[in-house]
Amino acid sequence: MDRGVSSNPIRRYNYQGDPLAEPPPADLMEILDRYRGERDALITVLEEIQARYRYLPAKPLQFVSRELGFPLSLIYGIATFYNVFRLTAPGRYLVRVCKGTACHVNRSSTMIEHLSEKLGITEDETTPDGLFTLQTVACVGACSLAPVMVVNEQTYGRMTPDLSWGIILKVLAQEGPRDQAEQ
Repeated sequence: MDRGVSSNPIRRYNYQGDPLAEPPPADLMEILDRYRGERDALITVLEEIQARYRYLPAKPLQFVSRELGFPLSLIYGIATFYNVFRLTAPGRYLVRVCKGTACHVNRSSTMIEHLSEKLGITEDETTPDGLFTLQTVACVGACSLAPVMVVNEQTYGRMTPDLSWGIILKVLAQEGPRDQAEQ
């Protein structure tokens, strides 16, 4: 076979357009306009975007880069350095288990293992149905209630593996029969 002639047909690439050609959504633009020209406000901008979307989606970060003039690499560097930022969508219910000293001594690790096994996910993962994200935190500041689990904004103290799973089952029951049947 002649090396100069390819047996593959010509590959064609269709131009899909610029994904950032349209302006940012109004709610995002409001955040960006508030901090335009403030070179030290990037972390605040990312915090507000995460508060709005519950995580940092790629496209809004691209808009931040374009509109505020920050290199995208800097934005992702900050977003991945600070563990408060999430680059993937969390579950509807954020289940956080404290790993602080008091909780650790009171065996919070067994609670994490139990929830991980029951939910079928590991730490920092989200269930396939998008309901639960399991995380650990250094301390929730409720040491007298150790071990502690927080589901969204509700704190539960003096937990055991079985009690923690019971709370998850209550959340599932509130979700209704359709979501419960999926479990």
